[in-house]
Amino acid sequence: MDDIDRFIKEDLGEKGDITSDSLFTDEYAEAKILTKEDCIVAGLKEAEIVFEKIGAETELMVKDGDFVKKFTAVALIKGSANSILKGERLALNIISRMSGIATETKKLVEICKSINPKVTVAATRKTTPGFRKFEKRAVEIGGGEPHRFGLYDAVMIKDNHIKLIGSVEKAIKKVKEKVKDKIIEVEVENEEDAVTAAKLGVDIIMLDNFDSKSAEKVTKKIRDITNDTIIEISGGITFNNITDYASFADRISLGYLTHSIKSKDFSLEII
Repeated sequence: MDDIDRFIKEDLGEKGDITSDSLFTDEYAEAKILTKEDCIVAGLKEAEIVFEKIGAETELMVKDGDFVKKFTAVALIKGSANSILKGERLALNIISRMSGIATETKKLVEICKSINPKVTVAATRKTTPGFRKFEKRAVEIGGGEPHRFGLYDAVMIKDNHIKLIGSVEKAIKKVKEKVKDKIIEVEVENEEDAVTAAKLGVDIIMLDNFDSKSAEKVTKKIRDITNDTIIEISGGITFNNITDYASFADRISLGYLTHSIKSKDFSLEII
């Protein structure tokens, strides 16, 4: 059972759509999915899979990543009335959530790259349980980076690791002894730890919860030591302050891209 199967099971349970099943048998229907606000559309691929699994056909009118204006038809759905109605809310939920994330990501990417063409905008692991891969894909559709997917695909030495182990130096050295084939990133909260991490040659240094002036100062100190380390800014970054960091950061990561974004409004209308 894949993720889409689980989502369908959650909605239909053991008894299915008891309302639609009591009203219809095999009546044919067509419907269109409309956006009700301007946005970058995302999640169409997933919505198509939803309807396919339930027994309806989907004709996409646009593609994921396209900018669409309010009242644009993004997909045409054909099949039995039952199949369309069974997939309606799940498909809309996916498109709405992913489009909200993609739209905000695109906006931030364009703002930042107008200042520094080399800077990237990234997501974090602050995602909805069970929906992470779709939220991360929405970030990519919007032109951002997914960042690490889980605890298994990159090392991230965070504040609590450092508190438990005793120092950032000890943490880095111990990880380097045991991990040979993964990116090593260190989250630091002060200049001293940033300099230590730079000297020890980690792949990425994340400056966490630094104001922009302090972050720029520490970035220069890291650059005096090495040009091989990616400098990431994170913690408290929003649309309102991201431009303060864009000129000197290599990457800016924002939790709110996946945990606080307002979904875009879509509807399904029977033709």
